[in-house]
Amino acid sequence: MPVGGLTTRGPRNLLRQIREAMAGAAPAQDRLDMVVRTIARSMVAEVCSIYLRRASGELELFATQGLNPEAVHKTRLRPGEGLVGEVARLAEPISLSNAPAHPSFAYRPETGEDPYHAFLGAPLLRGGRAIGVLVVQNRSERRYDEEEVEDIQTIAMVLAETVASGELLAQDELRDIEVAPHRPERIKGQRFAEGLAYGHVVLHEAPIPPENLLAEDPAVEEIRLREALIALKANIDSMLEGGQGKLAGASFEVLETYRMFADDRGWNRSLEEAVRTGLTAEAAVDRVRNEHRARFAQARDPYIKERLHDFEDLANRLLRVLAGDNPGHRDLPDDAILVARNLGPADLLEYPRHKLRGLLLEEGSAASHAAIVARALQIPCVGRVMGLRDRLSEGDLVIVDGETGETYLRPRPDMLAAVQSRMLVRSERQAEFAKLRDVPAVTLDGTRITVLTNAGLAVDLENLDATGAEGIGLFRTEFQFMVSEELPRLTTQTALYKLVLDTAGDRPVIFRTLDIGGDKVLPYLETEREENPALGRRAIRLGLDRPGLLRLQLRALLTAAAGRELRVMFPMIATVDEFRAARELVDVECAWAKRRGRALPALLRVGAMIECPSLLWHLDALLPLTDFVSIGTNDLFQYMFAADRTNPLVSDRYDPLSPPALRALAEIQKRCADTGTPVSVCGEMAGRPLEAFALLTLGFTRLSAPAGGVGPVKRMILSADLTAARRSMTNLLGSSAGSIRGELESLARKLNVTI
Repeated sequence: MPVGGLTTRGPRNLLRQIREAMAGAAPAQDRLDMVVRTIARSMVAEVCSIYLRRASGELELFATQGLNPEAVHKTRLRPGEGLVGEVARLAEPISLSNAPAHPSFAYRPETGEDPYHAFLGAPLLRGGRAIGVLVVQNRSERRYDEEEVEDIQTIAMVLAETVASGELLAQDELRDIEVAPHRPERIKGQRFAEGLAYGHVVLHEAPIPPENLLAEDPAVEEIRLREALIALKANIDSMLEGGQGKLAGASFEVLETYRMFADDRGWNRSLEEAVRTGLTAEAAVDRVRNEHRARFAQARDPYIKERLHDFEDLANRLLRVLAGDNPGHRDLPDDAILVARNLGPADLLEYPRHKLRGLLLEEGSAASHAAIVARALQIPCVGRVMGLRDRLSEGDLVIVDGETGETYLRPRPDMLAAVQSRMLVRSERQAEFAKLRDVPAVTLDGTRITVLTNAGLAVDLENLDATGAEGIGLFRTEFQFMVSEELPRLTTQTALYKLVLDTAGDRPVIFRTLDIGGDKVLPYLETEREENPALGRRAIRLGLDRPGLLRLQLRALLTAAAGRELRVMFPMIATVDEFRAARELVDVECAWAKRRGRALPALLRVGAMIECPSLLWHLDALLPLTDFVSIGTNDLFQYMFAADRTNPLVSDRYDPLSPPALRALAEIQKRCADTGTPVSVCGEMAGRPLEAFALLTLGFTRLSAPAGGVGPVKRMILSADLTAARRSMTNLLGSSAGSIRGELESLARKLNVTI
């Protein structure tokens, strides 16, 4: 008889015994007691216990063989408390030879577990959450081997499926979070895609895991799995073909990248191996998905988290293929608001676009694949809405506010009426802005303002004509790199830059070289983990450290702009020497092209972004070396105020309309005017009417705004008299207040400026 692990009767026999016990007619507690006895006997364990999560989040001892039976339904552990709580928190197995010595060990005298040292716990995973924990223990200090860990994971998976399906306990005993009353709620999230919409909830549910987990014929299950994988890949290929006329640039590349994951050898091999252990095809997919969650759910790297979501989405789609289901065939309401924990790009594209009004996500990020596709399809999207799915039911009325990053669940009639009014105003404003598209941006006192737009995706190019922007003041080249699984080739980069220039025609385009690092992670670029990546090796620092990467991009830009004007600027310049080194690489690439007889741009202009406060005291040395500069207010102010603009805990602790910030901008504008250096502002400030009004009073005449800000800013310009405004601004800059936003709003009203 072995000391631990399954006896010679094998795992399949044990799993069948568990299923038979659970399917019996005995009361739930009797069935649980039978299950723990069966597991303890088969694994030759002196203790086997099952803990289940209650509505409060606590883990309650529901059944045990070996511990004090009086502790059942009395012992409870908070999330993260003790080894059981740690297994649930990490959502992965824990194996210890001497559990009492572990720092997370929590002794509960009522259980009588004093003599037990060896500990092996596995989470009961359901929908990415631990709904319970299965534990086996032995007196001797022994290490459970990999096969035993795998056995208990398989057993835990079977238990999770049965417990969650209600075979043992009522559903209301197992909910992670108490469902809120059916009442109006407002939840704050994050803006992923702008817009405003309301409609009825459609839950994007992961397929219900199968009841039949054990294969009657493993060979047949292998064939089913293989055929389902072929169908899955064919389905994605079909969407790729259908998306060619709907998506462009990064959005289309996202789908191509997604197709690559379906071919991932490791994923396919894991599925095949799981089926060969005796599981059905559905159970094998579910097991591999849970293993991915356990392995990557705790990862801090945003790229790894996004890859986890992609693999989960593939697993969900594969389960639907096995079940013969397809979300594209669902009967959706005409005003559908899709609600999901997270969503893959392919799943989003399968829903009929003409019926989707908005998208709500519990997780994800503004840089996620789903968010990129949502923006391309102009679907309002709010993400990071925690606990959303537990508060909603299919068909509930909700509001998606992509302007404020909020969502309203089951809104009151007055709230719905207010949103409908906002949507009407928004529609009227859009019509008003469309009329201003071809109107020159000239103030009432005759100052000509150049209004440009920001872009980064091929689909953004449509906004040039739609908004009437006079060019692209900031083209973020890193987007192409961020959605690719490998370094974009020279020809790929050249094609995109040529497309941008062709679309712009005679309108100017300023290409910003790669601004990666920090929160912008490239999967194919190995970098060391930094304690403070925002202040680390990013943007031009990375480009100069890896000149081959920057030279390849410069070569693509020079090739795309042959015979035309090319404007290139380098991000995050902190020292004059950095700009000199970057400009030298431009000269090197020009020389390389000349030696080979290649055509060069008819006019080449090289600029720098002013984002680092250090340059404020070295403009006299920098400006003579540049052809133009552009101010990135987002980073400039985050560095000035030492406040991470992506961190909601500190991002609102300063106001860009504060005397220190505005004085810094005034100094830059004055130095550029003295040297005749063209200067523009391309941060978010330039796209907000009140902030843009402040910039104009400081003397700036070139603004580059997000597409949605071009119309509102142009309308403000046409209503402004800068001569009168500049006199008042001089006095406001001397204020000792932390912000002069209120004073500027009063000034705008006094001068009848439309904000």
